[in-house]
Amino acid sequence: MKKIGPPWEYWPIWLATPPVIAIYLWFALRARHLVFFSNVNPGIPLGGIVGESKKAILDQIPPEYLPKTVFVPAEMPREQVLPAIRTAGIQFPLIAKPDIGERGFLVKKISDPDELVAYLERYPTDFLLQEFLEEPVEAAVLFYRFPDGRFGITSVCLKDFLHVIGDGRASVEVLMAREPRARRQLARFQQNSPDLLNRIPAFGERVLLEPVGNHARGTKFINAAYLITPDLLDSFRALCVRLDGIRYGRFDLKTASPEALQRGLFKIMELNGITSDPAHVYDPAHGAWRAYRDYYRHWRIIYRLHRAQRSAGIPPVSHREAWRFFRDYFRREKP
Repeated sequence: MKKIGPPWEYWPIWLATPPVIAIYLWFALRARHLVFFSNVNPGIPLGGIVGESKKAILDQIPPEYLPKTVFVPAEMPREQVLPAIRTAGIQFPLIAKPDIGERGFLVKKISDPDELVAYLERYPTDFLLQEFLEEPVEAAVLFYRFPDGRFGITSVCLKDFLHVIGDGRASVEVLMAREPRARRQLARFQQNSPDLLNRIPAFGERVLLEPVGNHARGTKFINAAYLITPDLLDSFRALCVRLDGIRYGRFDLKTASPEALQRGLFKIMELNGITSDPAHVYDPAHGAWRAYRDYYRHWRIIYRLHRAQRSAGIPPVSHREAWRFFRDYFRREKP
């Protein structure tokens, strides 16, 4: 039977999100608290549900796991930015990302100083500038850590960046039009990268189209649960016990290989809190039913962490405090 409509990974938000909201509301009802999750990660405002500072979270991660990074406040004079980058040892290309932002918003690979200055002037907000990591494997690893020492990894996802393979005859635009995943991104490339679309790659040449590993930008997410081994658990346990006030989250990282990942050899680009998706659910082979099953399991872990934290004397924030946080966040001027 022919499939009707897009695969689950491309369902629109209005269709894909309601079941997840229903799952959250079920556990909120059991907890008798709408922001019960806020005590799971007391080291992040509201546990990392929205509006958290990437810099504040990265500051809690041991420096040996981090790429070279410079924080550029919106009010920082532009003539001070390049010296700050040089002092940090960051070279072009680099990655610019807003300090507060979700789902790859305004994340961009910057090629040279002129492009950087123009980008910062176009979007006057606080930015992080990170070295562009050359490690070929990007992964997302979601963990939990209970106060009694129980530790687990529930999701490992590898990312296959949007690309096409040349045949020596067709342009990048034609090659993109032939591939369903790339075709969904074609309009964006027609607007932003017309010169790239006219290029004719050599036979067998792999052309990387998108260097940012974001699903909304065409990256294919691959379930890599087979990598959850005792070695991987030991490597991440050693890291996570050093994160004071963070008991649930997802690392977005780069590493040289899956084997290096298991040995704890990686660099962390971001750590996300409560709203971290178990990224493996976007694997095209996963499907809606299995995705919602996994969302339920992860919210159940969050609920159990909430109860464990409450028993340890760490309550969630009050509804009034949460309301003030959300109000201030949505009032804040967005770039």
